[in-house]
Amino acid sequence: MDYYSIATVLIVLSALFGFVNVRFLKLPITIGLMLITIVFTLLILALGYFDETLLIKEKEFISQIDFKTVLLDGMLSFLLFAGALHTNFEQLKVQRKPIFIFATLGVLASTFIIGGLMFMILKLIDFPVDFIYCLLFGALISPTDPIAVLGILKKANVPKKLETKIVGESLFNDGVGVVIFLTIFSIAKSADASFEVAEVAKLFGLEVLGGIALGAALGFGAYRMMKSIDNYDVEVIITLAAVMGGTLLAHQIHVSAPLAMVTAGLIVGNDTIRGTSMSEITEAYVDKFWELIDVLLNTVLFVMIGMEMLVLTFEGKYVIAGLLGIPIVLLSRYISLWLPINFYSKKLDFVPKTNIIMTWGGLRGGISIALALSLTADMNRELFLVVTYIIVVFSIIAQGLTVGPLVKRLASKS
Repeated sequence: MDYYSIATVLIVLSALFGFVNVRFLKLPITIGLMLITIVFTLLILALGYFDETLLIKEKEFISQIDFKTVLLDGMLSFLLFAGALHTNFEQLKVQRKPIFIFATLGVLASTFIIGGLMFMILKLIDFPVDFIYCLLFGALISPTDPIAVLGILKKANVPKKLETKIVGESLFNDGVGVVIFLTIFSIAKSADASFEVAEVAKLFGLEVLGGIALGAALGFGAYRMMKSIDNYDVEVIITLAAVMGGTLLAHQIHVSAPLAMVTAGLIVGNDTIRGTSMSEITEAYVDKFWELIDVLLNTVLFVMIGMEMLVLTFEGKYVIAGLLGIPIVLLSRYISLWLPINFYSKKLDFVPKTNIIMTWGGLRGGISIALALSLTADMNRELFLVVTYIIVVFSIIAQGLTVGPLVKRLASKS
């Protein structure tokens, strides 16, 4: 099946499932689409016991989609730019220090905590796995997913100060998490499991700092071009060119495209820059265009996530490990956030119970699945793919549906 046909099927399914969600379920779009897609997939599996025709067709369809490439090399840049474009830059600037700690040291601490606990749990269920591979799993599951977070927090009525922390952390920690994952991945692949500190520092500097620098250049360049003209059609195309051209350039010079897009989006979306570079009609068109891109790609992404279950190997011990992985991931996030939150809570007037809300509101999503798909067979790919999928589904559906009520309940007690 060619790319056009694959895209057509995904968009048609997204439209149908989106209609069912809006018409009947009325859930946040990310939750509703994943839930409907999972039910749809389970129905096809059930029908497969009587007639495998449809099941075989869907498995063939899913196997033709390179989820990792589609998400990490394509969709992610658009989604991150759209998310950053509508993020409160001034609040982000005020909260920059804790957000930086959450997105760097927090992800690193979570990686080692999850890796260590998963190593022990797998031994307890008589499924020993090398520690380095457990650490690799810790790296891929630690970053919270900005795509899932942004879609659900809009409906959860989270206080703006806290929303900025969660969204800001999610926008940046995926880029940092990918760098940590790639570093551990390179160690795991090497025969002697060794690495040079200088090489790690070089990779981090090039990927992270290089991505931010490229994003700043793209954002400022787009701003200067938009300021010099007054034509909303062309100005919308300029923002699109910044994302597409910037992503291509980032891949060519080997810097972090996600971090570049977050930085560019924050600059273009800054209220001061908006006021000096865009007319009211341009601002409206830019916002609506990127909102539409955000919704379209979100719907396709979560339909893809729901359908991925068809190609997983749901063995008994894999499922047990996945279910045990849920409290491990939540506990690790709580621990990794505890110190920075307590350090900054008085200085920045944190919302009461910030740690609990950020732990439960830190959702995992497509990025973790994409990274799990990049594991090799000798890294226990099938095991960690199932574990990751179970955690992601629980995160988006269970945590996503209850984060709003949790915020209201904690707010009423404070």
